[in-house]
Amino acid sequence: QVQVAESGGGLVEPGGSLRLSCTASGTIFHIYNMGWYRQAPGKQREMVASVSSSGTANYTDSVKGRFTISRDNAKNTVYLQMNNLYAEDTAVYLCSVDVTGATRTSAGSTEISRDIRWGQGTQVTVSS
Repeated sequence: QVQVAESGGGLVEPGGSLRLSCTASGTIFHIYNMGWYRQAPGKQREMVASVSSSGTANYTDSVKGRFTISRDNAKNTVYLQMNNLYAEDTAVYLCSVDVTGATRTSAGSTEISRDIRWGQGTQVTVSS
């Protein structure tokens, strides 16, 4: 089964920077879009940035010019470089991977399917 794990969150002062990483592992045939979402307490989950397999990036308006998403296809990894952080950026950041991979079933066979896989999330806190 394809698994996704994030790293790189933490506590930073306003104006500071953090770099998040997210790696997909398992039996992977192809990764389509990779993206970062965030969810703050009492708020809905929102898309922060996404990048296609060809490298086309999209950003929510509030992070344009401050955040940069990139990916390393050889490592099945997506990064989010966050600069000039605001207190409003405080949230749990979750990685989303649109992937075709293989899963071992309980009957012992192998299924190939395309799914959206999510990581557990990493906390980003911007505070002085």
